[in-house]
Amino acid sequence: MTLAPERSATQDHTVSPTVPHRAGSVRTAAQHSEVNSRLRIEGAEAREFKPKRSGKPNPMGHLTPEQVEEIGRELDALRQEVMDSRGEKDAAYIRKVIKTQRYLEMGSRAVLLFSGVKVKGVKPFWWLGTTGLSIAKILENMEIGHNVMHGQWDWMRDPKIHSTAWEWDNVSPSSQWKHSHNELHHTFTNVLGRDNDLGYGILRVDEDQRWTLFCLGQPIWHVINAAMFEYSIAAYDLELGGYLAKRNRMSEEEKAEFRARAQEVLVKIRQQATKDYVVHPAMAAPFGGAKSTLTANVVANLVRNIWTNTVIICGHFPEGIETFEKTSIEGETRGEWYLRQMLGSGNISGSKFMHIMTGNLSHQVEHHLFPDMPSNRYAEISPRIQELMERYDLKYVTGSLPKQVFSVYKKVVQLSLPNKVEGRRRRDTIKLAATRAIKRKSLGGRPR
Repeated sequence: MTLAPERSATQDHTVSPTVPHRAGSVRTAAQHSEVNSRLRIEGAEAREFKPKRSGKPNPMGHLTPEQVEEIGRELDALRQEVMDSRGEKDAAYIRKVIKTQRYLEMGSRAVLLFSGVKVKGVKPFWWLGTTGLSIAKILENMEIGHNVMHGQWDWMRDPKIHSTAWEWDNVSPSSQWKHSHNELHHTFTNVLGRDNDLGYGILRVDEDQRWTLFCLGQPIWHVINAAMFEYSIAAYDLELGGYLAKRNRMSEEEKAEFRARAQEVLVKIRQQATKDYVVHPAMAAPFGGAKSTLTANVVANLVRNIWTNTVIICGHFPEGIETFEKTSIEGETRGEWYLRQMLGSGNISGSKFMHIMTGNLSHQVEHHLFPDMPSNRYAEISPRIQELMERYDLKYVTGSLPKQVFSVYKKVVQLSLPNKVEGRRRRDTIKLAATRAIKRKSLGGRPR
């Protein structure tokens, strides 16, 4: 289960499409037509980029304040260029994807009515229907739901394809997802202790994160999290971890707010379970396919969960992607915000079909720079972003899906152990932590 810190009672849960925010604030975004620039150049006092706790140099340290803000201006101009060119071709793209997804889902569910039929000992309709339903669920969550809820298509003024109206095929209510993802993750991307997506509260994915005995099990937690990803996301968006950790110190008003949000999640879970595990199997019952339709829905949701988890972990966890200290974003300028998004994200190379199946989160660098830009435009600007980063000696992290997945799993295993310390063996660190845990009757908490 994915856990996360508590939500402030003052935060608005209805989140507008995301554009760069001032670090340290949580607020709804500006209108799409505005850049809301907060660029500045401080000539009197240069900003100091201190090394990280691990001793690694700050990846922005070689840039002057003027260079940082020039990067910001160049990216602002690129964003405006693309946003000004949005038109019928873009609208036709998303409408075609939605139409394809809906026909694929309806067709797959129709085929599954006969999923119990065997042909020479094989259930061909089960395999065909399950495959189609898996793809349909992935398309709905990734290229459609995720991006619509970012406000990428709000400019079309279509009330059916709008961030304020879309409810996705997932157990996490869209309003709670938009808060945790749009408002928090995209504001505090890869900031240790601020970005709850950095390991989802159960994984240590950076050596600057605190190690505890809990981390020893993270290769197992990671696999379980992938299989149950939609439920993990629901718990994460609900910020269940913060509630469990601090409920004894919460006011009655805060507890009531949490219970209301928990009820929203339970209602959504019931709706999803009823649709997938009751209604559609019941519809297949007259054709002898109730049980096989039930298993098809279970498998389709499992495939969707594992795929979405795989894509998402490749966006911020592979080797070469940077993390940042809390203090590094104090007084952060727009140019510095852009830099953090570029350095804190990584891409996946592949075919056009693969990019669509990832919701174009294979262009994670471009998405984090411009989260409200239509996803079909990320491939277009990718070469320009790469050229800009190379020009300023910034690492543009990208690789094939197998390469990025291997990199993440390797890191998850390596960082399940404590950092190497000169003069001390890792097993001694583990023994010491175990001794303390026995005395305190605690594993030491989750990584942060």
